[in-house]
Amino acid sequence: MISYIALGSNLNNPACQLEVARAHIANIPGTSTIAASSVLKTQPIGPQDQPDFLNQIVVVETALSPHALLYALQAIENKMGRVRTLHWGPRVIDCDILLYGDAVIETADLIVPHPEIKNRAFLQQLMQEVGNFIEA
Repeated sequence: MISYIALGSNLNNPACQLEVARAHIANIPGTSTIAASSVLKTQPIGPQDQPDFLNQIVVVETALSPHALLYALQAIENKMGRVRTLHWGPRVIDCDILLYGDAVIETADLIVPHPEIKNRAFLQQLMQEVGNFIEA
């Protein structure tokens, strides 16, 4: 299944954090990277008393279920030192599933398509950049 994953970081050398996250994602069993967008600098959403973010989208093909992919991404976040303290606060890394094929999922821990795609111009810009890998 084709999945679009958003990466974001604004702590501890964000460019390096994105690179490390991409490498970890490429090593998820049954998953291969198809494309990656450029890196875009954005202002934080929510509390403004934090550094700007670097954001990127990675497109993968995965044999994992949506929830298995989510748990693999959360394991990467944990391994990289992500601490969840403040909603929309600073973070070493954030890995969000934007799309999982054409699936529509709404569970307690996963909503796909990501509900903020339409509200965040930078996500739309980066998604246009990588192109459409999902068959209509």
